[in-house]
Amino acid sequence: MTKRLVLTVGNSMMGDDAAGPLLAKLMAGSPIDGWDVLDGGSVPENCLHQIREMAPEQIVVVDAADMDLEPGAIRLISDENLDDPFLMTTHTLPLSYLIESLRETTSNVELIGIQPDVVSFGYPISLDVKNAVEEVYENLKQAEPVWKILENLDSGS
Repeated sequence: MTKRLVLTVGNSMMGDDAAGPLLAKLMAGSPIDGWDVLDGGSVPENCLHQIREMAPEQIVVVDAADMDLEPGAIRLISDENLDDPFLMTTHTLPLSYLIESLRETTSNVELIGIQPDVVSFGYPISLDVKNAVEEVYENLKQAEPVWKILENLDSGS
């Protein structure tokens, strides 16, 4: 069986930035066959050594990302958009660094962004983002999850 990993990114105390940690909690409580999960929190680089030891064949990174879409929108973020200055995350280091580091373990790395509504200390996660997390969870149950692609940030698609 293929070893696959979901690496979640985010901070549970920052409103919709909790999307990643919420997905990790959901997957820990109700594991999906064939998938492992790691909650990287706000500093997912700290999990790189653990990921290298796990040696997954596929890694899906899930993070709240401002893509200029409706709250709760889910998109596969292409490599071309990783360095776009309009792609906002609360991540400490650029996501491109994280993705490049993960690709030292496997070339099959995807970044899934969930459009937040409010990212601010002390705010609860919004219903739109909770629903998006559940949609990502259900999609991961598919043999070959399919994601809408964020073509570019200017088009808002």
